Amino acid sequence: MDRQLVIICLLTMAINLIGTLAYAARIAGVRTRRIAMSFALFNILVLVSRTSNSFLGPFLAKRIESRIAGGGGEALLGDFQLVLASASLAVLAGIFLVPTAQRLFAGAIGHFQEHRSTLRMILHSASPEGLRSVRDAWTPPHVSQLRQLAKPKGVGWGVLLANCLAQALITVGVLASLYAGYLNPEFRVTASQLSAVINGLATILLFALIDPQLSVMTDDVIEGRLSEALFRRTIVWISISRLAGTLLAQAVFLPAAQLIAWIANYV
Repeated sequence: MDRQLVIICLLTMAINLIGTLAYAARIAGVRTRRIAMSFALFNILVLVSRTSNSFLGPFLAKRIESRIAGGGGEALLGDFQLVLASASLAVLAGIFLVPTAQRLFAGAIGHFQEHRSTLRMILHSASPEGLRSVRDAWTPPHVSQLRQLAKPKGVGWGVLLANCLAQALITVGVLASLYAGYLNPEFRVTASQLSAVINGLATILLFALIDPQLSVMTDDVIEGRLSEALFRRTIVWISISRLAGTLLAQAVFLPAAQLIAWIANYV
């Protein structure tokens, strides 16, 4: 593994870790009863995560261009599979960090409520006091919390499957489009641009089916119709379906790249 591939994998892990931990902001909003602020924090994190996928493009495109020019392209498939594995590893880590993240986000919401400044909140998180807060908030998952997953999930299997599919599309969108450019170098620019279509469809699926479900559940918890414990289980199940989506991306990566390479001939 060369330095460029290490950077790509680390960037992929950071993007997916942020996206997974974003759901903990909703739990923090329920605990603090600062729903609007928690949604703002959630949207910021999701925006950073989903937008940062585009930053992978230049690194991966340069790698593909180098392999096309200098040979050795047969190793690209393994490189992309390693990048996808990095995404799955980051999501798994994010699931175990949800208890810690919800405490940190609750503190961040309280700090913003007091000072009303995003910049001051960011600077505070990087200060010695903020770093001590990270240490104090560290809470590994308990075995009892894992047993709770056997209880009702709060959402149906249809929602979880839709989230799994959407996350698979988002995970594989940029990667498959770029690899399609290697498979069909004559139309590699066209193939790379098709990633916007894939990510757009996945984002619509998330905003149309997944986010409204969580928003309604948040209101129900605030109004006392649902328990906080059930809401936390729902967030964990949504995160698990995200993990399943990154694993599904491994299976659909090559077929998706081949399909995109074929479509590029007829766009």
